[in-house]
Amino acid sequence: MKASIFLDQIKNIGIQTIAGVPDSTLKQFCDAVCLDGGKTFQHYVTANEGAAVGLATGAYLAKKRPCLVYLQNSGLGNIINPLASIANQEVYGIPMLFVVGWRGEPGVKDEPQHIYQGKVTCALLEIMDVPYAVIDSETTEAQLAEILEKARGQFGDNRQYAIVVKKGTFEKECAFTWTNGYELVREQALKTILEQVYKDSYIVSTTGKISRELYEQSDALYGNHDRLFMTVGGMGHASMIAYGMAQADENRRIVCIDGDGAAMMHMGALAFLAKQSPPNFLHIVINNAAHESVGAMPTGYSGQTYAQIAKACGYLDTYLVKTEPELKTALCNVKNKRELSMIEVMTSLASRAELGRPKESARENRICFMDAYDQVKIDV
Repeated sequence: MKASIFLDQIKNIGIQTIAGVPDSTLKQFCDAVCLDGGKTFQHYVTANEGAAVGLATGAYLAKKRPCLVYLQNSGLGNIINPLASIANQEVYGIPMLFVVGWRGEPGVKDEPQHIYQGKVTCALLEIMDVPYAVIDSETTEAQLAEILEKARGQFGDNRQYAIVVKKGTFEKECAFTWTNGYELVREQALKTILEQVYKDSYIVSTTGKISRELYEQSDALYGNHDRLFMTVGGMGHASMIAYGMAQADENRRIVCIDGDGAAMMHMGALAFLAKQSPPNFLHIVINNAAHESVGAMPTGYSGQTYAQIAKACGYLDTYLVKTEPELKTALCNVKNKRELSMIEVMTSLASRAELGRPKESARENRICFMDAYDQVKIDV
């Protein structure tokens, strides 16, 4: 199915506003929305999926038109609260259409963080009283029109409706491409960071290509990735996982390597971390202004920086770097400091086509990391 045809049919049921968080399963859909450029739809990339439900609620209050909220199925957790306590028919009764990328569909090979989520995707919609239809590459235009008519009927009853999208549903059309203007390649930046911090720190990394590149670079540099905990799911929570470690043992140096999209998803963590001010915590945000791991759509905060926000929240030492020499200087400056610090690294969208994935399961990564943590005592 062409995503452009999907959008045409969405328009036919009165939807004018689209909001959500990008997903690789929905890449062609996301590209088509971006290429529309506001001619047909108002489009917003929100901080998280729950925020998209909030936006859709406000837009309905003002325009009396349901909105489309798109998300990866991992984002269902973020919408449960606003869906149950605001949008549900028994509360305010706000109609909206969910378009959900189905990662981890049973029987389809996928990454470990998607396995359980894939199993419970449809069950979550059922328990949240959201009727749904599943579409795939075999779904015809006529069948889609029928599905959307069912959705329109639910809207009339002040309810929501979901379309669950299987992998490979949308055809490749014109890809949406852009550049952010930064030159430092992320993988080179991560290699530089590892060279400076791996031997005397424990690292918690965020989901996506950041963890994949750290995994390969750590193995290349040291022959292992024992001190690397890869948070391959739970986007936006790496910094709090890292803090949980830092507060448990102030004699260990903990480094969180975050992404800009992940940091934005739960930005309140910055204020919390600043309040707690763990002296053994280094927060590194890799900022390429995009959700690059799932298709490189710009974030809703693209073009902005996090170092100033961290400083305003109360981080004691912050740096904004755009080159490798600047990164090395910042890493050198924080190396022997006992205070909460952030280094924000502005990087390009470049990544290797042959970039691999971790060979171990998430559980095996956790066990290996904990074993390394127990065996070696590192004093800050």
